Amino acid sequence: MTRILRIINRFNIGGPTYNATFLTRFMDEEFETLLVGGMPEKGEADSLHIPQSYGVEPQLLPEMKRKPRFRSDRQAYRRICELIEAYKPDIVHTHASKAGALGRRAAAKKGVPVIVHTFHGHVFHSYFNRVTTLAYKNIERRLARSTTGIIAISDIQKKELSEVHRICPPEKITVIPLGFDLAQFYTDRASKRAQTRQTYSLSDQEVAIAIIGRLVPVKNHDLFLQALRRVFPKSEQELRVFIVGDGTERARLESLVKAELPEYASRIHFTSWIHDIATFNAGMDLICLTSHNEGTPVSLIEAQASGVAVISTDVGGVRNVVDDGRSGIIVPVDDAEKYAAAMLTLINDPKKREFMSQNGRTFVEDKFHYTRLVSEMKQYYRKLLAEHVRT
Repeated sequence: MTRILRIINRFNIGGPTYNATFLTRFMDEEFETLLVGGMPEKGEADSLHIPQSYGVEPQLLPEMKRKPRFRSDRQAYRRICELIEAYKPDIVHTHASKAGALGRRAAAKKGVPVIVHTFHGHVFHSYFNRVTTLAYKNIERRLARSTTGIIAISDIQKKELSEVHRICPPEKITVIPLGFDLAQFYTDRASKRAQTRQTYSLSDQEVAIAIIGRLVPVKNHDLFLQALRRVFPKSEQELRVFIVGDGTERARLESLVKAELPEYASRIHFTSWIHDIATFNAGMDLICLTSHNEGTPVSLIEAQASGVAVISTDVGGVRNVVDDGRSGIIVPVDDAEKYAAAMLTLINDPKKREFMSQNGRTFVEDKFHYTRLVSEMKQYYRKLLAEHVRT
C-alpha cells in the first residue's frame, strides 16, 4: 500500500480543504492517506466540519501559522519531521505556500521518495511589496528543485508559474483542476431558494446580489462598493446585497458603506461566514468576485453549480472557471465602470440571468467534480512512483 502524508496550510474555508478532503476520502484502497494541517487564523471560518462530514479526521498542527515566524515555523517543521519518521510515507503532498515550504523541506531531509506540491494560488503579486515578493519567489524556486512534481490548478496558473514568475520549468508542472461535491448545490434548489428568501425577507421582485470570501485587501471589496455606488441609482429592480465572509477589512468596509452609501446602507448586509452555502446560494440572483489575485475561485464554481450567474474580475484561473458571456461576465481588474455595467446588464435582464444560470451548472459540473480530480491524481501518483521509486 502506498502511504501519502497530505499537508495543508490550515483548515479554513476554501479550495485546499475540499481538495485535501476528497483526495483523502476517495482514493483507491492502494493509497492510505494521513491528512494534517494548521488551524484557521482570526477572522477565518473553521472548516473542520468539511473533512468530518466525509468521515475524515485530520491531525491538527497548531504550530503551523499563516504568517512567517521563526519560532512557530521551526516547531511546525520539527513536528512534520516527526510525522514523516513515524508514518513513513511514500509520498508527501503539500497544498499551498506555508505547508509547501515546511513540508517539502522536511520531506527532502527525511528522504521521502516522492514530493508533490499543489499551488492553489500564489503570492507573487497583490500581496506584498516588491522586495518581499521577490524573496518569496526565490524561496519557491529553491523548493521547486527538490520537488518531484508540481501541480497547477489551471492552465493559466501553469503559465504564470513557469513563464511569468519562472518558478520552475513547464515540464515539471502538471495541470489538475480542483474537484468538488457539487450535487448539494443543485439538489432541491427550489426549496433551498425559498428558505433563503424567507430567512432574509426577500420579495420575489428583489434582486439579491452576493460577494463571498475573506474580507482582506487582496479580495478588493472596494471595487465592489465602487460599482454599487453606480448601480443602485440606475437599477430598474429593487436590490439587496450580501457581503459574506469575515476578516481584517470588515470594520473598514462597514464604515465605508455608512459613509459613502448612506441611502443604501440598509440594503447591504454583512453576514459573516455562512456554513450552508448551498442553501444560501440558491436564494441569490447574482454572485460577484472582485479580487486582485485568485487561483481557482471556489465561490464562482459553487455559484454556477447553484444556477446563479456570476461576475468576476479577470484574474488568475477565472477564465478556466467562468464561461465568459454564457455562465457569467468577466471584466478587467479595477474597472468600476465596466463592473457596474456588467452588474446592471444582469440585474435588469432576468432572461439573461436565466440563460447563464442554465449554462453555468452544466459548465462546472463537467469540469469540477471530485471524481475527475481523484482519477487524475491517482494516475499522476502512479506515474511519479513508477519513475522515482526503486523496486
